[in-house]
Amino acid sequence: MKALELRVGKTAAKRLETQGWHADLIDGLIGASGGPKWLILGRMDRVLISDLLAERSRPLDAVGSSIGSWRHAAMAQPDPVEAYDRFEKAYLTQKYQSKKPTVPEITEVALWLMRSLLGEDGERHVAEHPWLRSHIVTARGKGLNARQPGKRLIAGMGAAALGNALSRRTLPASFQRVVFAPQKATPLTPLLDGFGTEYVDLSEANVFNALMASGAIPYVFEGVYEIEGAGEGAFWDGGIIDYHFDLQRLPKDEVWLYPHFSSRTTVGWFDKFLPWRSDQQVSADQLIMICPTDEFLASLPFGKIPDRRDFGKIPESVREPYWQTCVDESQRLADEFSELIHGSNPLAGAIHL
Repeated sequence: MKALELRVGKTAAKRLETQGWHADLIDGLIGASGGPKWLILGRMDRVLISDLLAERSRPLDAVGSSIGSWRHAAMAQPDPVEAYDRFEKAYLTQKYQSKKPTVPEITEVALWLMRSLLGEDGERHVAEHPWLRSHIVTARGKGLNARQPGKRLIAGMGAAALGNALSRRTLPASFQRVVFAPQKATPLTPLLDGFGTEYVDLSEANVFNALMASGAIPYVFEGVYEIEGAGEGAFWDGGIIDYHFDLQRLPKDEVWLYPHFSSRTTVGWFDKFLPWRSDQQVSADQLIMICPTDEFLASLPFGKIPDRRDFGKIPESVREPYWQTCVDESQRLADEFSELIHGSNPLAGAIHL
């Protein structure tokens, strides 16, 4: 059974065919929201950053929301493999005192996870990396969604969900996209156009809060209410707007790599509740997607990868070894990716989009 699936668009396939896999092949890197789903990608990420990209000589735009931006922060560390090891260990062993953790308790654990990931001086390495330009995507709440958790925020989120069900074009009335990126980075057009997108200079002083905001799921853990350079506001999970990103809006004449936990994507967080918009097969000329095969996913315990619902459905004594097994099995993805990038056929087994 093959574990890794390679999916490529026309532009991407042409570049791969003529150039093969090398450090400067791609122009951009995408990291999606998905909570614990990232655990299936961590081993492959280590190959990507320490092997394929190690000798990169030009800037790489890494755009991420929620856990995607956290993965990119690990990649930006001086020893990215060690940073991944720290983060993975902390994530697998996170514990809560109560059976139904409160928002403050979950927030405290999230803060500990971020400190584990960044280690000493990690914020500076994210902000000042010589070639990895992190674009950390957040969503600033507007109107009722600018409130702390309570009845008004419930009403605001409900209104946003109803409006989005009618049209995604209504969502900017509820949320503004705010992107934290190095001053030298170029705005990502058209990928991050719309939603009143505001760019804020990423610095050592705001990396931590920007990353925390990018993963702040309303009613799961606390929003961030002030970030240096962006002023006050309620900053929430970037996945509210860009859950898996709108891949039809990738910059033309570029090639973007998307390590993902599925061959299907959902543009915005509210869209995952809408069958006609969720889990859509991707087709984009500029895209290289590397993801697990459906057969590999079905072979895992419970027939799926870890997800946030596991916290409430699976006892901790079962969840931790289940997640560890998934991580161990994901080494197959890393091994097959390594074979692909070092093999004689850069398009071996590719599914053409």
